[in-house]
Amino acid sequence: MNKLIDDFTLFLSKKQRVSENTLMSYRRDVEAFLNGMGLEGPEACSAVTRDMVQDYVRGLEREGKADSTVLRSASSIRSFYGFLAERGLVEENPADSLILPSASRKAPVVLTPGEISRLMAQPKVGEAKGARDKAMLELLYATGMKVSELISIELRDIDLDEGVVVCHGGEHARVIPMGGAAGEAVRYYLENVREDMVENQKIKTLFVNCSGQPMTRQGFWKLIKSYIEGAGIKKHVTPQTLRHSFAVHLLQNGADADTVSQMMGYSDTVSTKFYSEMLRDRMKKVYNRSHPRA
Repeated sequence: MNKLIDDFTLFLSKKQRVSENTLMSYRRDVEAFLNGMGLEGPEACSAVTRDMVQDYVRGLEREGKADSTVLRSASSIRSFYGFLAERGLVEENPADSLILPSASRKAPVVLTPGEISRLMAQPKVGEAKGARDKAMLELLYATGMKVSELISIELRDIDLDEGVVVCHGGEHARVIPMGGAAGEAVRYYLENVREDMVENQKIKTLFVNCSGQPMTRQGFWKLIKSYIEGAGIKKHVTPQTLRHSFAVHLLQNGADADTVSQMMGYSDTVSTKFYSEMLRDRMKKVYNRSHPRA
């Protein structure tokens, strides 16, 4: 069965180009499902019915798992059976048409433009590490990409003359404008810092750590956490916060949801509509609190 799961994760990485973290999550979900159902071989998978998968999903809900976890598990199982169907190991996907919990979404933490300015002022650009950090923060906020996408950018993906970056996250590569502030920060890092940080010229990733190796998610999380504290921002900020802020600030300033969705790598406007709804809710609260005849 381990060989089958290995083949499944390879199938996902090639067909859907999902991140390593997503691959590991799908793998854990499928392993938990197979163990929970007592399935010990490929042949046993074909005996699974929709009702059996539905019972498994309801069991996760009874255990108190978060709706997002239940939804992801169902998606993992559905993808696994889609893989089995392509290989001719099952005739139909028992994870189709499940009754699933609604995705309960909390309003994301968003920084104000003033807080963004304070954050961007934290790195000491006169130092190599500060110049790199400034470039990373500016580029993340300017493009709305995920941290996993940011640390995967290679030198060839940056076009400073055109002011764009090619992002390879998701199913298709996308070209995103990077703006003046991010372009200047990246140019300074490339022209004055990166070459001295990288000993092995075979490393092609744009951003590297102080040892000259590709930057990691953990490394970026540590640096952004220290800068948030330095900026005196009391909100619960994660690297994803800059992605949320990118979307909300664009929508606040008149960008349309379709364009924002394309830049963020979404296949539809469901997520950006959520940001729009969040902005409308905030507007209503301000109106009801402030208007004398509300």
